[in-house]
Amino acid sequence: MLAVFDLKSFRPAVNLSNPTISNISFTLYAVLGVNEKTQILTTFLWLRQYWRHEFLVWDPDECDGVTKISLPAAQLWSPDIIVYEFVDDDVSQACPYVYINHTGHIRWDRMLRLVSSCNLEIFSFPFDVQNCSFTFGSYMHTIRDVRLGPALTFEEMSGNSKRYLEASGEWELVDILGETSILKFGIDQWDIITIWVIIKRRPVLYVVNLLIPSSFLMLIDIMSFYLPPHSVDRASFKMTLILGYTVFLLIMNDLLPSTANGTPIIGIYFSVCLALMVISLLETVIITNVLHHSSMKSKEVPNWVRVVVLKHIANLICYKWPEDVQPPSEPQEDKPQSSNSNSESWNIQPAIQTPATHPNTNEGAASMPELKQICQYLGDLRAHLISLQKENELTDQWCQVGYVLDFLLFRVYLLLISCYAMVIICMWCVWISQT
Repeated sequence: MLAVFDLKSFRPAVNLSNPTISNISFTLYAVLGVNEKTQILTTFLWLRQYWRHEFLVWDPDECDGVTKISLPAAQLWSPDIIVYEFVDDDVSQACPYVYINHTGHIRWDRMLRLVSSCNLEIFSFPFDVQNCSFTFGSYMHTIRDVRLGPALTFEEMSGNSKRYLEASGEWELVDILGETSILKFGIDQWDIITIWVIIKRRPVLYVVNLLIPSSFLMLIDIMSFYLPPHSVDRASFKMTLILGYTVFLLIMNDLLPSTANGTPIIGIYFSVCLALMVISLLETVIITNVLHHSSMKSKEVPNWVRVVVLKHIANLICYKWPEDVQPPSEPQEDKPQSSNSNSESWNIQPAIQTPATHPNTNEGAASMPELKQICQYLGDLRAHLISLQKENELTDQWCQVGYVLDFLLFRVYLLLISCYAMVIICMWCVWISQT
């Protein structure tokens, strides 16, 4: 036995022209972490490795029926099988012993905390599926010295991993696939086993903490259109909502993956939602500006605005006019005439008194200045009432323009949000169906 230990630096083959056959298998026990920024996957494996030591062969009958012994792994030669994607120090717990049976076959079970590089695709976060590869192969020995193959089928590795997977957190194992191939570099060749581990993220945490609150804030922004457009509270309410949404994004920024390869679709979703809120605020500013014209006494509604907005756009969006307001499509020319006809009642003509009925002409002449002054007062009052009536009509017209535009922009805003939501849902569904 000591002679065998002294030969641990040499490959245990009687004929060095014959390669040592090594077989490996593993069970994925846990997915410890996925770092999207550094493109690092951390997993915990149960690795099992087999090879044959041709110098450790005995007859069980001559050794009291002993068919299996355990020896220190550090005292024996072992194939230098590594994972090519390994990017960190191996800090896993060491297993110092190996099992050897009487035919010379060695089984080495060990635990491996594998920190490997992986090309992580985060576009469909949090509904993403990652496909990371583990490439097992010898670092120094070519196929002339060591041949490498799987100890179990890849279906058996996948089944064992799904059965024993623990502490997976937000990740779920979908499947394990693999293939054997030969790596060529110059004139040398190495046996390698490439295993693809397919894992899927559990999206419940992100749906509850990100998507649902964002959807609620967007719903509140939509409902804010039902506030009176001439009210100042709508603009302040929308600004407060945008501020709250910005704070929400800052708080939830740690939950979003960050990488230089691309932006996840959920990040685009949040940015567009914020942009839609800003558009909603701009719409409120436009409506407030339109309604501000109602306070400008001398500003009349242009004829093209009356035709385009109050007639065509109102008919297009099926705007429901108030009961006390008539649509501009009906003739409006009778109103001034009616006002004039009504105002004629204000014209008071002084009665002409004949000498036969009123013999005292001096008293009639003395009352004429008072009558003229009263008529002048009544004329000024009539002009003032007509001015107030005109101002009220202009105010009502500008208010109706603002209401129609508000109704139109609200429908356009709903259409944008609906189309955007359909596009996001379709993109996620297509991507999930493809994976």
